[in-house]
Order: sequence, then structure tokens, then C-alpha cells
Amino acid sequence: MEYKFLVLDIDGTVTNSQKQVTKKTLEAVTALQKRGIPVAIASGRPIQGVTKVASVLRFQDFGSFVLPFNGARILNFKTMECVYAKNLPLHLPGRLVRDARENGVGIITYEQDRIIAGTEPDPYMQIEAGINQIPIVWREDFESYVKFPVPKCLLTGDPVDLEALEPMLAQKYCHEAQVFRSEPYFLEITPKNVDKAYCLKHLLEILGIKREEMVCCGDGFNDVSMIQFAGLGVAMANAQERVKEVADYITENDNDHDGIAEVIEKFF
Repeated sequence: MEYKFLVLDIDGTVTNSQKQVTKKTLEAVTALQKRGIPVAIASGRPIQGVTKVASVLRFQDFGSFVLPFNGARILNFKTMECVYAKNLPLHLPGRLVRDARENGVGIITYEQDRIIAGTEPDPYMQIEAGINQIPIVWREDFESYVKFPVPKCLLTGDPVDLEALEPMLAQKYCHEAQVFRSEPYFLEITPKNVDKAYCLKHLLEILGIKREEMVCCGDGFNDVSMIQFAGLGVAMANAQERVKEVADYITENDNDHDGIAEVIEKFF
């Protein structure tokens, strides 16, 4: 199979444990784009958190694409044109903040270049803020304040608590939203039918590329859908076991040892 499209998760995949793109990985991704093969980033991060990595990978030079918020947005990074967008129902953040408070977990959403917290900021929110380099604003009036369209909400808390809460909320909001964990301590609430695979289907149509010609690489729970959907689904050596179970290929090298460069050398 001649592969024509590469899709990358960020954390634990194209960046190392220090959240950096190594020189070897950068060179491999840049060389691929120079050959005319498009690359995309599909990440749970907000736009601001994706921008820095996309810039390092020189997406602005080649017109590659970014899919922040697990695909609730698709942007051409060269033109910053948004070619696809979907939001949560307007009433849902208000209901979710009540769920979060009743179950003793945190909740955040996003407004332009800042995080809006509906509960007192916790260490997990600080992780999200640090990764994306955007501030947290705590709004005790979250329910009445968040009346604008948002691409997702994120529940934060102890992994054991979120593991128990995930099936409850998935059932409660089965007709309105997707509910899944991207990290053990992050429970994502995204618009119905929005995940990385669903939105990559739209991008493939735009690019005129077949699903079988796409390679998707990831390490976390929210990468499972695109890894299953891809012509070649790749799990990083450091991936969660659930991700490895559905992958067609598991890298020999982890994200700290240029696993993505390995994929490009082997399959492109």
C-alpha cells in the first residue's frame, strides 16, 4: 500500500516527555511534507495548545491541517481557515457543571485564549493550562456565564473517580454528546459524533484521499477511534494497552526515542 496521509497525536506521540519535538522527528515530518504528503495533528488540545507544535513542524509552510478539540474543529494551518466546526448543545455545560459538583470532580471549558473553570482549580486543570500555556479563570457563575458555543468540556479528577463516572455520563448524555477519557484524569465531553475518526473522514473527503491510504499514530484512549479507522493504525511503544490492542503496528521506539521518525522511515 502506498500511504498518502499521516495523522499525529501530540502528547505521548509526536512530542517527547518534555513536550518537545526532537530534531530527528522534526526532520522526518518536514521531509515528508516537502515530498507533498500532507500531515495532520489530531489532538484533544485547544487551538492554542496545537499551534505551537504545528508551527514547530512547519505546517504553515505546507498547508497541513490541525484538528483541535478531538476534531470539533478542522483548520488549514497555512490559511487558518476553519473548514469544519461543531459545538456542544448550548444547555449542556450548565448541566455538566452540576454533575461535576455533585460527584466531586472538576470541570473546565474554553473561551478564546483562556480556560474557564466551573469548580475550584485543581492540579489536573493546572496540567491542562501548563500544556497549552493558557490561564485558568474560575467562574463560580459558570452555569450562567457559559452561554456561548463551546467545542468541549473537560472533567478533571482522580482516575478512579472518572473511571466510575464515565459510563454514567455516557449513558445520561448518549443522545447529546460523546463521553470518553483522553487521559486517566481527563474525561472529555465533545459534541455527538465528534471524535478523531469521524472528523478525519471529513478531511479525507476534502483532500481526496482514501481511508486505506491514511496512517494514524497515537498513544491515548482518544486515539483509539482514528487508529481503528486508519488504513494503518499505529500505537506508540508507550501507548495505553487499550490502544495497542486495536493497532496494526506498535512502534519499537517510544515517543522519547523518535517513534514517529520510525513510522515515516518504515511506511513512507
